[in-house]
Amino acid sequence: MPPRGARVEVPFGKRTLVGVVHGHQPSSLKTLKPVKQVLDEAPIIDERLYALCEWAAGYYHHPLGEVLNFVLPTLLRQGQAARPDAEIRWRITDRGRHVTPDRLKRAPRQQEALALLAEHPDGLTPAMLEALSVSRPALQALREKQWAEREEHLPQVPPLPADVLAEPALSASPEQRLAIEAINQASGFQPFLLDGVTGSGKTEVYLQAMAPVLAAGHQVLVLVPEIGLTPQTLRRFRQRFAVPVTVMHSGLNDRERLEAWLAAGEGRARIIIGTRSAIFTPLHSPGLIIVDEAHDGSLKQQDGLRYHARDLATWRARQWNIPVVHGSATPALETLHLAHTDRYQWLRLRERAGGAALPDIELLDARDAAPDAPLLPSALAAIEDTVRRGEQALVFLNRRGFAPVILCRDCGWQAECPRCDSVMTWHRSLSQLRCHHCDHQQRVPRRCPECGSSNLIDAGAGTEKLEALLSDHCQAPVVRIDRDTTRRKGSLDAKLAEIRGGAPAVLVGTQMLAKGHHFPRLSLVVITNLDAGFLSADFRGPEQAAQLLLQVAGRAGRKDLRGRVLLQSRHTDHHLVRLAAAGDYHALADTLLEERRMAGLPPFGHLALLRCEAMSMDKALAFLDECAAPFLQHSNIDDDSVNLLGPAPAPMEKRAGRYRAQLLLQARQRPALHAVLDALVRHARGLPSARHCRWHLDVDPTEMV
Repeated sequence: MPPRGARVEVPFGKRTLVGVVHGHQPSSLKTLKPVKQVLDEAPIIDERLYALCEWAAGYYHHPLGEVLNFVLPTLLRQGQAARPDAEIRWRITDRGRHVTPDRLKRAPRQQEALALLAEHPDGLTPAMLEALSVSRPALQALREKQWAEREEHLPQVPPLPADVLAEPALSASPEQRLAIEAINQASGFQPFLLDGVTGSGKTEVYLQAMAPVLAAGHQVLVLVPEIGLTPQTLRRFRQRFAVPVTVMHSGLNDRERLEAWLAAGEGRARIIIGTRSAIFTPLHSPGLIIVDEAHDGSLKQQDGLRYHARDLATWRARQWNIPVVHGSATPALETLHLAHTDRYQWLRLRERAGGAALPDIELLDARDAAPDAPLLPSALAAIEDTVRRGEQALVFLNRRGFAPVILCRDCGWQAECPRCDSVMTWHRSLSQLRCHHCDHQQRVPRRCPECGSSNLIDAGAGTEKLEALLSDHCQAPVVRIDRDTTRRKGSLDAKLAEIRGGAPAVLVGTQMLAKGHHFPRLSLVVITNLDAGFLSADFRGPEQAAQLLLQVAGRAGRKDLRGRVLLQSRHTDHHLVRLAAAGDYHALADTLLEERRMAGLPPFGHLALLRCEAMSMDKALAFLDECAAPFLQHSNIDDDSVNLLGPAPAPMEKRAGRYRAQLLLQARQRPALHAVLDALVRHARGLPSARHCRWHLDVDPTEMV
């Protein structure tokens, strides 16, 4: 009987599919088809990982089968061997040795296979059996009769080195030592918030806290928000520790991902570094979980199973009874609230490592700046002066392309995406207009499609325009880092290595440069176009804008150079902009937390979004109306424990050719919200109108658009 978590091949219509065993039912159920083949003797999804999948399926109201399918590496979903490096041998069992030939008179292939196995007590590999023309069905039949067995000899787990350190640890500051000691002294499950300003040495705290865990033979799981941060993190961890380190992220091919998954589950990998999906990696002997840049929005999956890796990391740490560390210079308000209420132990690093000072942030009034002038004259002069001194400058603009829109000066026409409620960005280097929401592409028109005028102009600026502008003004290389310039494998590492070389240069980039990077010669940061976040209709907008601002500002002055940050803004008198510019994230966070408390928003309430896409807005709204109707009439809502807001069109009503609407559910208590969600999902799945649209539920949404 295959155990729970093992893979099996099952008939499904005319096809044969790979499934995962969930449980066993009494044999009286005659409607079930028999399993065609058992692929795993032992569970490929161990009991603790299976429990995580069940919890995630319940909490995010997602089908368990899809969660299990998401967790398994592609090659395992396709039915390939669970352990490709294992040596497989077929042997005769003690029971098989006592089988007389006449018992297999009617099965000559089985008889032949059993005789061959009896002649080879050390067993035969699949290649040997194939050479001897032994059929697979005959072996499987002998196995079912318990006359033959299939054994796997796995690679040996390498022994721990005498010293897990490959190089000595750096000298820790008093604040760092207190944090390291607190983590090392934790007994069992204990969540920590490591709240340290940029450049305060959070990574060194991670490294020194990991050393005793690794020396005790345990594993450490480190989550990072983006693939771009993985190579440099990997290098630093491999330099420090003399233990096997592996990575888990979407940039791996199928074979690499499977090998990393198995190495972690078998204990051969001691340190596992990965992006959000790595939280579903099986571990043989877990000892510590670290979530770096724990505030980062990329830790939340935005399609399929919409989980948050930060929250699952805490759940797994509780399951494993081990500590978990959430590190950030700008913690999420939910995490700060947990620290304020003593549910997380709060570790503070208020000073930069090596005595470096935090940079000053200067507000520059950009209200009178021309729309096509991305840099104020004072900012441009500061960049030129920085380069002349032999230092480096960073210009941050979170917008790719040359210009965000092409328009006609005569009639006002704009190049809009035909599939989205959005304008298309002009990528001059590619000679095309591109929608950054659905990736629709088209050539740049020579004349206005509306009036025929040739008086077309570009409005606004992207990183490509900034690069061209700075190349004309600065006597130093201009290095642009965004998704367009780092598509090729290794291109990001090459550009970062060029900057770390220390020669005078100007960096131009998007949020890819906002976190985790250390540029010793960078002394000036210029930040543009962050006003929209502080004025956003999304209640998370100001928090995310402040986090981005301070993370980018933190790239300046991280070693022996004094840092300077220039923030261009058209709203210099806005109270949140001024708080962020003061560099005091916690003062701004306290203001935002009080606003959320009064509105019952997270962390003082809980949200879920039911989103629908259809070929017309009427169909999308009608489906959501049908979903909401029973819950507006019954007592579940009468006591105001759960509020339903909407349905209403999404902020971007049309995307990729489909119309989008959403229904927001808000509750003070999480159990009340999930009780309604359980019933709501069951009701939605049974509606005939569900066949004419696509819908999904997002629990704890981080994006309201």
